[in-house]
Amino acid sequence: MAPRLQLEKAAWRWVETVKPEDIGREHIELSYRVNVPACKRGTCRRNCKGNPNCLVGIGEQAWLGEIDENAFHNIDDPNSERRDKNTFVGLTNLGATCYVNTFLQVWFHNLELRRSLYLCQNPRAQDHNIHLDYEPQSICEHLQYLFALLQNSNRRYIDPSGLVKALGLDTGQQQDAQEFSKLFLSLLEDTLSKQKSTTLQNIIQRQFCGQFSYVTVCNQCGRASPLPSRFYELELNIQGHKNLTECITEFLKEEKLDGDNRYFCESCQNKQCATRRIKLHSLPRTLNLQLMRFVFDRQTGHKKKLNTFISFPEQLDMGPFLEVQDQQCVYELSAVLIHRGVSAYSGHYIAHVKDARTSDWYKFNDEEIEKMEGKKLQLGIEEDIAETVKSQTRKPKCSKGYHCSRNAYMLVYKVQEEENTDPTTNDVQVPGFLQRLVDQDNHKFEEWCTEMADMRRQSVDKGKAKHEEVKELYELLPVQDGQPYEFVPLEWLKKWLDDSTATKEMDNSLFLCSHGKLHPDKVGEAKRVSMAAAHILYQRYGGGPRLDGSSLCRECVSQRCRVLRLKNQLNEDYREVTNLVKRTLSSEEGYWVGKSSLRSWRQLAMEQLEEDEQETMHGNGQTNGLAAHSRNNKEDSEEAMKTFNEDILCTHGGLSILETERRLVPSAVWTKVRAYFPKAPEFTQHQQPCAQCLTLEQEEKDNEAVSKMMAQDQKNQLLNLFQEKNRPMLTKWPQGTDTLFIVPMFFVDEWKKFIRRPTKSSPVSSVGNSLLLCPHGGFMFTYESLINGDFQHVALLWPSEWEVISKLFIVDRPISLHCSSQETATGSAPQYTTQPELCWECREGFIFQQQRDLREYTQATIYVRKVVEDEAVIKEAAPELNASSSEAEPEEEKEELPKADEEGDGDFSQSEDGAKRAKMSDCSAAVLSMGSISMGRSGSIRRSTRHRKLRGEKALIVSANQTLKELKIQIMHAFSVAPFDQNLSIEGKGLTDDSATLGSLGVIPESIVCLKADEPVADYAAMDDVYQVGMPEEGFKGTGLLGH
Repeated sequence: MAPRLQLEKAAWRWVETVKPEDIGREHIELSYRVNVPACKRGTCRRNCKGNPNCLVGIGEQAWLGEIDENAFHNIDDPNSERRDKNTFVGLTNLGATCYVNTFLQVWFHNLELRRSLYLCQNPRAQDHNIHLDYEPQSICEHLQYLFALLQNSNRRYIDPSGLVKALGLDTGQQQDAQEFSKLFLSLLEDTLSKQKSTTLQNIIQRQFCGQFSYVTVCNQCGRASPLPSRFYELELNIQGHKNLTECITEFLKEEKLDGDNRYFCESCQNKQCATRRIKLHSLPRTLNLQLMRFVFDRQTGHKKKLNTFISFPEQLDMGPFLEVQDQQCVYELSAVLIHRGVSAYSGHYIAHVKDARTSDWYKFNDEEIEKMEGKKLQLGIEEDIAETVKSQTRKPKCSKGYHCSRNAYMLVYKVQEEENTDPTTNDVQVPGFLQRLVDQDNHKFEEWCTEMADMRRQSVDKGKAKHEEVKELYELLPVQDGQPYEFVPLEWLKKWLDDSTATKEMDNSLFLCSHGKLHPDKVGEAKRVSMAAAHILYQRYGGGPRLDGSSLCRECVSQRCRVLRLKNQLNEDYREVTNLVKRTLSSEEGYWVGKSSLRSWRQLAMEQLEEDEQETMHGNGQTNGLAAHSRNNKEDSEEAMKTFNEDILCTHGGLSILETERRLVPSAVWTKVRAYFPKAPEFTQHQQPCAQCLTLEQEEKDNEAVSKMMAQDQKNQLLNLFQEKNRPMLTKWPQGTDTLFIVPMFFVDEWKKFIRRPTKSSPVSSVGNSLLLCPHGGFMFTYESLINGDFQHVALLWPSEWEVISKLFIVDRPISLHCSSQETATGSAPQYTTQPELCWECREGFIFQQQRDLREYTQATIYVRKVVEDEAVIKEAAPELNASSSEAEPEEEKEELPKADEEGDGDFSQSEDGAKRAKMSDCSAAVLSMGSISMGRSGSIRRSTRHRKLRGEKALIVSANQTLKELKIQIMHAFSVAPFDQNLSIEGKGLTDDSATLGSLGVIPESIVCLKADEPVADYAAMDDVYQVGMPEEGFKGTGLLGH
């Protein structure tokens, strides 16, 4: 089928020979493309939107032919959630709780612990109504219920969120697994201690607790001082070791106490050199060996993971390590806990656990459980090798009966038992009160499976019915010759054939023209179908209004015909007008037209015709693409005109006085153009320009002349002030006068702008000296503060200049500075006073407020400079030249000093986001309106100069409430210096309190903080973990594991 544009052109080609009044039925049907041939299946790759008879590629392919039942639903088989026979139950990972799941599976497979927990008294569970949901309260109750579900649930995995919530754990943050194990066993032991049964009270100690002692021996007298202690796991250092035996040997090795670390011997009654070691006295039935893979890194101040290969045996003989071998010392490996990943702050935890009943090994990975083949532990390459370790080391060979891993962080050994032929020894039965709760949960699961199966079946039945409906109706859709027809929306047909969306009723309202019929431009978005098919569709799905053969709009076709014929005529008229304009204007009467209008009249006419074409559209905002495009272009252009000749129309509605923007054209040209713009303003050649505009133009010229004269006169009278020559200075009081006058620098700057450009700037009429006064009328500056920096906010005048200014301008309050001689013991000394006098109360309040503001800033800039040894700051290069350098400031910037004040001082007025600081006293606000001011060292007020940054110096954005520790982390990112190696100072004062805020430490905006590094960090990759930790570690603070 021909492209859509070709179909549109063909539909309106007849307008070239047919006038609007001669339109017949055949022309209307051509416009609506009623007789365009329908497409056959296989000929179109996609649906022809320009052809209302094309019913191919609208989604029918999915329904024609045989369809698999699974295509009618997206519901997984509920039996896939069912537990397989002779398998264990998994645990859902709630986000970052895989470390919890691994320990729960290990403890569940401790049969004696599980059996003992089942014996705990639980009146709530025993008296529970099975028609209500069971919600455990205590840790024992949660663990009881969880273990019972793990043992007898029909589900493939269960949700441990009840226990996790009871413990108050953050499911989105991965915690230290080893710390969790210690805290949980301690909490469980404390909970079980409240049980009445002595066996239950001591189950944790009996299973996990061993005895050792720290023995210190004095080298002088030989006295041994033992310190007995209990342990629940042995924490073994793995750094520098290859196997488990080496790790245990180092744990028990002798330590020398000498030098400052000498031991106070009670027998010798003084400090003596000594030796200390750990002696193992007894071991628990379950021996937990923590491999210390996560260690503290001094360079980064955070943990890091050691990816060291460690070899460990399936059978461990602890006899050689015991002081007295009076117990069974041979242990069998029962669990290996794995951490996959290179970082201590991310990764994934899984557990390999041995089934105590069958001796089979299983891998527990949250919901997924895999049985190992051959009753052997198989760690697998994904657990042994960290995926992104930069320096891969080859895995060492392991002897028979040994395993090797670089990711194992905990080994669980159980004491070797004598072979027992009684199978009931390893059987743990779920108590009846817990089994009832498990049966209740299994019943809910079976109901869910049944519900899902019913939903699958309903979806299949619905799909089959839809399949039959589509096959029936799709054959009826094509219109046969001579059959009655209707138009239906193409998008509705697509949604009807798309089984994933619910079919709504048909809405044809968007297709209607202003006459309530089908608009010709919307025929490409509809399809012509047989009336029989349309009747069935409306009957089943409803909607409307229905658009049959009588809905073809004659009025819209006639209007479009007229517009298209005018468009064709426009080109001929354009050529004729172009030729007429080139001719010399004869004595006949001419017309004024705008030059811009004349240049673009064809484009304006085309847009006008397209707007007329859209008048037939329904008033719902729908427009033809071409017209919308042209209007958008017109709106985007700042100089675009709405009507012809508006460019020579003044604001008063008369002829513009700008003769360069208009020209005379012959009446024949105006006649041609006026046909396209009947509402355009008309001006004959005898039309006079707007009288009001002429008057205003003359007044403007007169005002400019007056301003130039005024500026020249003021400049002549105050030439030295304008040229900044022979100015009085406070550092050396001028001779010949004891009085100087003060005006705001803002007044001088504005006056200079007027003098330089009198026609562009407004004349200055008054001197606003109230800017320099407080609300009480007192002066806000002292003689000393003016010398130290505030002088830039004021201008000093000679008495003769003040006399001129008093005559030329309105002065609200005169301000003068007087110098007099005062006799002292050492002779005469100058004394300086002001009139009006200084207001000490307001000045002190302003200084106090400003100092407080410097401690309450947000998003301010400070600079950090790195210092080498005790030398000064690195001076590798001169200060960088930038826009703030005086050499780079242009002339225009010097003219606008107040603007520069507002932009350049980050110390005072506003934060970067423009939000104003806390409101000061009224006197402070008066002074602040002139520009930004900051404090000098002596307490006076000075101008804050722009900072010139040195190479090697870096700017940081900080806030006053930010701690020093947070600043150190920022510095670490900028300079690659670890926080522990940073020595910070400001103006020679060391910054040491990491918890203190920057405001309390005296760090203010634009401060320069010096950084001295103790030692460079050579391995930047070692800080990868730090970059992953945005906030300080809190561990299990605030959780139930710590009693909260």
